[in-house]
Amino acid sequence: MAKRVAVIGAGVSGLSSIKCCLDEDLEPICFERSSDIGGLWKFTETSKDGMTRVYKSLVTNVCKEMSCYSDFPFQEDYPNFMNQEKFWNYLQEFAEYFDLLKYIRFKTTVRSITKRPDFSETGQWDVVTETEGRQDRAVFDAVMVCTGHFLNPHLPLESFPGIHKFKGQILHSQEYKIPAGFQGKRVLVIGLGNTGADIAVELSRTAAQVLLSTRTGTWVINRSSDGGYPFNMMVLRRHHNFIAQVLPSCILKWIQERRLNKRFDHVNYGLNITKGKKPKMIVNDELPTCILCGTVTIKTSLKEFTETSAVFEDGTVEENIDAVIFTTGYTYSFPFFEEPLKTLCTKKIFLYKLVFPSNLEKTTLAMIGFIHLTGSILAGTELQARWATRVFKGLCKIPPSQKLMAEAMKKEQLIESKKRREVFVSSSPSLLKYLSYRTSCVRLAGSG
Repeated sequence: MAKRVAVIGAGVSGLSSIKCCLDEDLEPICFERSSDIGGLWKFTETSKDGMTRVYKSLVTNVCKEMSCYSDFPFQEDYPNFMNQEKFWNYLQEFAEYFDLLKYIRFKTTVRSITKRPDFSETGQWDVVTETEGRQDRAVFDAVMVCTGHFLNPHLPLESFPGIHKFKGQILHSQEYKIPAGFQGKRVLVIGLGNTGADIAVELSRTAAQVLLSTRTGTWVINRSSDGGYPFNMMVLRRHHNFIAQVLPSCILKWIQERRLNKRFDHVNYGLNITKGKKPKMIVNDELPTCILCGTVTIKTSLKEFTETSAVFEDGTVEENIDAVIFTTGYTYSFPFFEEPLKTLCTKKIFLYKLVFPSNLEKTTLAMIGFIHLTGSILAGTELQARWATRVFKGLCKIPPSQKLMAEAMKKEQLIESKKRREVFVSSSPSLLKYLSYRTSCVRLAGSG
């Protein structure tokens, strides 16, 4: 049975992992490379330390009624949706209330996590850390990796012809903190996710013009719903989930699109989902108004750059671009792991229930928080941490590694086969029309 647990990172996932370890009478030691808790939610003026932090104006997308730790509700006077400072204060209160800070070693970077020679019997790990230039090595019975999604900015410059000729400012959203410095400029934001929309809206108040480029389009929802109640509090209900399970997908899609277009027609705003692309949603209360007022202009996918302008797929050209902000996401990174564990953890398909790597003889390594949720990340990571610590303690069992690897390999083969079929079908328009017709007939027959 595991006893001594290394927790990597003191953000949202790390704090819940420490707490769950204590609940199971385990001994956690958390390593945090910065000087404070909160991870992503601890605002700093710059990103020189290489860590991703929120921009100053960020507001949560999930209301407080749906996004607290199970045993520590938000204070009554907290707003339904919180800014960065309020949310970080909540994390600080949580850590202090459960006395978690004494288990955290700040300004400590994890350099390597390797299996001990007798791992197949003990499941133990060697963890090498560095604090202010001094390295230390320790043995742990289990490890919980809580470093999150936002480690390495994904900046695909090579995908944009002419970018190296462009003379304006180029930055990733990781570097964006406040709108100061963009006054009176023409700014191009590439990528329409929650971050891209937030930055575009904020810059529209100070920049001369904001252009927002999207390849796929998106559905835009408000934080408030019917009657003024928080949207996710009204939508995430059991009966809605039941309806989603019993209705045919085509009917469910029609209902959702009709409801979302009731507020504003996404086609008229240039936000409609591109045909063949997977639907996605963002939360933003101001973007439609900014588009109406002309302070934000929606553009199609970018084709190429010149020295001072941007050329788009629809043939339009925008001149005198002063700055480009890439909101193109992040890539997973586990620099402290050796191969093949590093690659297996990067491919989430090889994580059993998105938590346990499939290739380990002993289930003493858990990846916490590497999930995308419709609701609160706090609730999701707490459940993951609670399950992981019970597995460490021997109270819960998971299938053997041979079975997990076989299932993961089978899934990977199925995914690759599906991709090949999609490429083949998309290259044959007549076949695509035939398959679409056949699918429609099957759905109609099934719904009858």
